[in-house]
Amino acid sequence: MEKSEKRVKRFRCWACQSLDTIKWGKQLGRQRYKCNLCGILSTRTNAGVRRKNCEVWFREWIVGKQTFGQLVVKSGYSERTLKRMFYSYLERYPEWRIVKKERVNLLLDGTYFSNKLCLVLYRESNVKATFFYRLTDGEWLEELTEGLCNILNLGVEIESITCDGLSNILKAIRKTSPDTIIQRCLAHIQRECLIWLTRYPKSLAGKELRLIVKCLHTIDNRDKWEYWVTDLQQWYEQHKEFVNQKSFKEETGRYWFTHKSVRKAFIHIKRALPNMFHYLDNPRIERTTNGLESFFGHLKQNVSLHRGLSKEHYKNYIKWYLFYKSNEK
Repeated sequence: MEKSEKRVKRFRCWACQSLDTIKWGKQLGRQRYKCNLCGILSTRTNAGVRRKNCEVWFREWIVGKQTFGQLVVKSGYSERTLKRMFYSYLERYPEWRIVKKERVNLLLDGTYFSNKLCLVLYRESNVKATFFYRLTDGEWLEELTEGLCNILNLGVEIESITCDGLSNILKAIRKTSPDTIIQRCLAHIQRECLIWLTRYPKSLAGKELRLIVKCLHTIDNRDKWEYWVTDLQQWYEQHKEFVNQKSFKEETGRYWFTHKSVRKAFIHIKRALPNMFHYLDNPRIERTTNGLESFFGHLKQNVSLHRGLSKEHYKNYIKWYLFYKSNEK
């Protein structure tokens, strides 16, 4: 290894977290350092400074997409020392505190990890911060109901919840807070319908419905909404017989809808229609859960860099990630 590549343990200023420090004499036989940024003097043997330094590197490991190899070069600590420090943090998890609010507009969704772990996130859409979370093994009705009850018991009014339309989420909302506005995620509706209709539908009805669905994300005022709903109604009147056409098999005596995919896409929109456009009347309501999807994507990228964690450490890693992300300045 060349001289320039050797590990040098960097001293971090306890006041401003800067690594731009220089040696500045000795005090009681201990090396003293001066920060070039803020001018604070301190010594390496200060236990409080050492603990704060450890947490700085731990935070970079959690949210900064830093591997052990990269942190070894930056911090000057050995990989073994860093692992010992970081795993001691993962033996516990931070205390979660819900920020007191009178009214919130939530994004609610869950995501699954490869070890059958499910993270259900209640995210405040206006300030882009996690309001509440639960680590579990599925999006269960009892747990979703309990989570919403916990939020309501704090005296918080839930003005709206934007979700993907999962039946358990809808049941939990209607059970705990029937007056809450339910906004169906337009991105989920559009994506699911386009999957059922395929990229190149064979029928005329499928081709026309696909064009209508593709315009869904462009609706940002009541005029566009009126044109879109009118197009959907006219499409159904024109293709009603096609959508409702049934096939019959004499051997079994069973009926089924002949054009399942086109019908499934239309019925999906029809059932969601009452809860699709609340955002047009209230700008605080998010039309999609894309903010959550993006957050989940970054979390999974970060955790994928640290393979080999035990399940308990894996859970605590996610808790630390949520904690640091919710307390970013």
